[in-house]
Parts: sequence; C-alpha cells; structure tokens
Amino acid sequence: QVQVTESGGGLVRPGGSLRLSCTASGRFRSINALGWYRQAPGKPRKNIAGITNGGSTYYDKSVKGRFTISKDIDKDTAESNTVYLQLDSLEPEDTGVYYCNANRIILMNGDELIEVWGQGTLVTVSS
Repeated sequence: QVQVTESGGGLVRPGGSLRLSCTASGRFRSINALGWYRQAPGKPRKNIAGITNGGSTYYDKSVKGRFTISKDIDKDTAESNTVYLQLDSLEPEDTGVYYCNANRIILMNGDELIEVWGQGTLVTVSS
C-alpha cells in the first residue's frame, strides 16, 4: 500500500559527506512527518532528524550542526513524499544503518497508517 525506500548510503572517510534520500510511494493523501533514525552496531535505533508536513525540523544533539534534513514538495499537490538527509563532517560514530520513517499517513480512502519504515541504508565512516 505504502512503501518507504532509502538510498545514498556508502563508505566515507571521516570528515566526508553523504546525502541520503527517502521516498514514500503508494496511494496516500498526506504524511504528517518524515524522519531519519540511526541504528549503530549493538545499539538501539535512535531518532536523529525529522521534518513535519509544515516544515518544522528536529535534530538530535549528536548531529545538530552537521546534518541537514530537507524535503521536496510536489507542485501539484503541495505534499511532500521525498526527504533528504545531508550528512557533513562525518565521524566514525555516525556509522550505522539509517532508516527512514513515515509517520501518520492519510490514505486515499481516509484511513490512517501510524507509521511505515524503510529497509535502511548502511553508512560506514572509516579511514
């Protein structure tokens, strides 16, 4: 019904940059918020950035000032189903699987999905 797909992960040296993309596809009217979560090896998944339908952003203190979340807005519907995460000044501690989460999705029939997760994209920061 609704799918979330991430891309853009890879291997990068400390101090380098990456840009992650996340696209929600399917038949829906709107998404309340899109967020990025990171799961480092041996640690629980953690919310590191998010952006609401209205454009409000959130950053965890561990990435604030280094990561930037943004979104595309569909010109016809004024809705956003694609979000990006620009990762700059990467550190080895940023290594992990990055997941995209679509929160509170209103479907075409008016039903609401609480959330949909992507499959994740691996980011490895190493020299």
